Amino acid sequence: MTRKINIFDTTLRDGEQSPGASMNTEEKLIIARQLIRMNVDVIEAGFPISSPGDFKSVAEIGRIADDRCTVCGLTRAVDKDIEVAAEALKTAKRPRIHTGLGVSPSHLRDKLRMTEDEAIERAIHAVKFARNFVDDVEFYAEDAGRADQDFLCRIIEAAVKAGATVVNIPDTTGYNMPWAFGARIADLRERVDGIEDVTISVHTHNDLGMATALAIEAVRNGATQVECTINGLGERAGNTALEEVVMVIRMHGQELDAHTDIVTQELTRASKLVSSITGMTVQANKAIVGVNAFAHSSGIHQDGVLKARDTYEIIDPADVGAGGSQIILSARSGHAALRHRMAELGYTFEDDEFESIYQAFLEVADKKKEVYDEDLESIVHERERVTKAIWTLGAVQVSCGFPLTPTATLTLVDEGGEEHTVAAFGTGPVDAVYKAVNQIVSVENDLSEFAIKAVTRGIDALGEVTVRVTAGDGQVYTGRGSDNDIIVSSTKAYINALNRLISDRQ
Repeated sequence: MTRKINIFDTTLRDGEQSPGASMNTEEKLIIARQLIRMNVDVIEAGFPISSPGDFKSVAEIGRIADDRCTVCGLTRAVDKDIEVAAEALKTAKRPRIHTGLGVSPSHLRDKLRMTEDEAIERAIHAVKFARNFVDDVEFYAEDAGRADQDFLCRIIEAAVKAGATVVNIPDTTGYNMPWAFGARIADLRERVDGIEDVTISVHTHNDLGMATALAIEAVRNGATQVECTINGLGERAGNTALEEVVMVIRMHGQELDAHTDIVTQELTRASKLVSSITGMTVQANKAIVGVNAFAHSSGIHQDGVLKARDTYEIIDPADVGAGGSQIILSARSGHAALRHRMAELGYTFEDDEFESIYQAFLEVADKKKEVYDEDLESIVHERERVTKAIWTLGAVQVSCGFPLTPTATLTLVDEGGEEHTVAAFGTGPVDAVYKAVNQIVSVENDLSEFAIKAVTRGIDALGEVTVRVTAGDGQVYTGRGSDNDIIVSSTKAYINALNRLISDRQ
């Protein structure tokens, strides 16, 4: 059986320290319920002495947490901090006080202004004082990643002997190289008397983009708790991302001799929830929970994934609650991806038919970042309209704007392939185009309705125009056209309506 790695979530404490990510008590409770649903081992609910809101949040989260989940409150190595945290944690079934101080030369010299011996005395006192209130005390050695290793061993041993049940070794500034940080953990295990009886925790930051690597290297070297946040929220560049640590351990459990009890199918939901509440957008290419994490745009990748998912995916999207793989249609997509999506939409084509669909798709894809299902529907319908056409659009160009007179130059192609080109003026660009059409297609009609709507999302969306024309006998004919250019859509729609009118008269 592999080692159990406890997941200590500090989204509600360190994560909230990310600029712009502050949360009120009600919002923290919503996230806490999700963390409990995910089976997180420890929730660091806040820093009780920092504000009445944090005190209330710790107390309320302690009230809703069951006896499987430890609720933790952060303190400095100050008696008043510890007393306030103990009061807030009275509601928790499994309370933990998290206390400590800086241990690096810069912290001791510049922030705390104390000697190493004074720091050790402070640590011993804080741990013993906290043990008067709770049985579970975690000691943090802030900035341990830059501490003198001999001193780090001394202060951790002192904390263990004073009664700490968990010792937290943070790389507070994300400074370490992963192998060097792992070596620190291994050295502590080798040299600190009694450390085998406590939990070794790590808290790593992402200043150099290596927070997850630091945490995993620590696990490889004996750490049994990882402190992390949903989406990697946290001070500066953030903390270790919970979803990354959990899935690395899941994928490499045997190699790491490790497992967690996290319900991984809740990871995507947790990510979206935290993003929604904090307003902190998750980058699209974020590992595990980014919107592109299981999306494939390259034609080669799409072909491979359609044949066998694990060709390009090491994780089943369902395992993290992300639904399924996404085939993103773009100008880089190949025939296989388009056929697959068309089949999902209920369309099948012979090879020669499909090739014309594919070419039309590429024309749209060259103008858009992504081609949506609605685009494909429009392509199919547009193809049907053109196939049955008496007149087709060859080219259209307009000039307009104040103080110009709207002018349209239009080329239509008849059934025999002959081109007809005219120019016309109008009150607006669409009026000018329609007057040009009427010069070529001489058929009595009255434009009775004109409507535009966006077919798809985004600024580069296809625009679909619907028109209705009334013939001299009162019969109404509908025409539709779609294109990225609304003038082109308008032209196609009008021609489509006139083609219907003419066909009905033949």
